Amino acid sequence: MPTPTLLAPSSAGSRFKTILWVALGLTVLFVFITSELLLITDYPMYHAYRLQVIADRHLLIPHTLSGVLALLIGPLQFSSRFRQRHLKIHRVLGRIYVVSVFIGSYTGIALAAGRPGLPGTSMQAAAWMVCTAAAFVTARNRQIVAHRQWMARSYAVTFTFVSSRVLNLWPRYWSHLGDSFAAVGVIAFTLASLLIVELGINWHELTTRRA
Repeated sequence: MPTPTLLAPSSAGSRFKTILWVALGLTVLFVFITSELLLITDYPMYHAYRLQVIADRHLLIPHTLSGVLALLIGPLQFSSRFRQRHLKIHRVLGRIYVVSVFIGSYTGIALAAGRPGLPGTSMQAAAWMVCTAAAFVTARNRQIVAHRQWMARSYAVTFTFVSSRVLNLWPRYWSHLGDSFAAVGVIAFTLASLLIVELGINWHELTTRRA
C-alpha cells in the first residue's frame, strides 16, 4: 500500500509515506491490544477461540512467526534510505520475506483445511504468493519499478492479516468468523487492499490530463 509514493513528487511522497506508516502502525497497535492481549486474558468472547488456538498451535506458531516477520520486514524494504545504504541487507531481507510469505501461506491453508473459511484463506494465500513471487522475479530481472509495485501489492496482502482483525471486537462480526461469512470477509479485505494499491500506482494517470 505504500506504492503511491513511487510516482508522487518527493516532498509530497515523503509526507504521504510518513502519514501512511503512522496509520498502519496505529492499526497494528490497536489489533495487538484488542486481539492478542485480550486473547490471553479472561475475555469471554475469546474463550472458544482460545481453545482452538491451543489445538492448532503446531501450525499456528510457524504461521504467526512467518507473518509477523513479513510484516516487520516490509517497512524496511520500502525505505529508500535503508536500501541505498544497506543494499546487501535489503536483498537478504527480501529473500527472508519471500520465504516467510510462502511458509505463512502454506500454514494458513493447512489451518483452514476442512473449515468454512478455506476458500477465503486459499484465495488470500494465492494472492500473497503470486504477488510476492512476481516481486522476486522482477527484482532478479532488475525491473526495479515493477518490483516495487509488486512488493506494494504483496505487502498489502500481508497487512490484511492485521486489517481483517480490526472488527474483531464487534460481536456481530465475531459471531460469523467460524462460518462461510469469514471467507467472504477475507476475500473482501484482500481485494480491497489490492484495489487501493492499484489506485495508488495509477494515481498520477487518474488525476492528470495529458496536454
